[in-house]
Amino acid sequence: MSARGRTRREAVRRQAAGWFAEDVSVPEIARRLRVSQTAVYGWRKRWQAGGEQALASKGPGGSRCRLDEGRLRRLADALEQGPAAHGFGADQRWTLARVSDLIARMFRTRYTLGGTANIMYRLG
Repeated sequence: MSARGRTRREAVRRQAAGWFAEDVSVPEIARRLRVSQTAVYGWRKRWQAGGEQALASKGPGGSRCRLDEGRLRRLADALEQGPAAHGFGADQRWTLARVSDLIARMFRTRYTLGGTANIMYRLG
């Protein structure tokens, strides 16, 4: 989720916190915010334990990319050279499997095809 999306979600949770303080029921809060009651029950539990601050965003989820900016630039340069330059034969199409193999060769780290797709998305 983007920073903008996390900010929006946090604002929704803070709105719920205001209603928790007013003792509005969980089903009513869920209806007003158009979210599940399960989510609201979870928020309420966090709010009761730590107040509104407990509903703050914890930042981006998931693990960090194992390739720093320098390695990502090197990968982008290697991709610009084309598949043949890296021993993939005459077929000049990059596939996720090929990019994953290239990353493993260049940086000795393996990515799943989904992780490789995320890197490609990040590279544009």
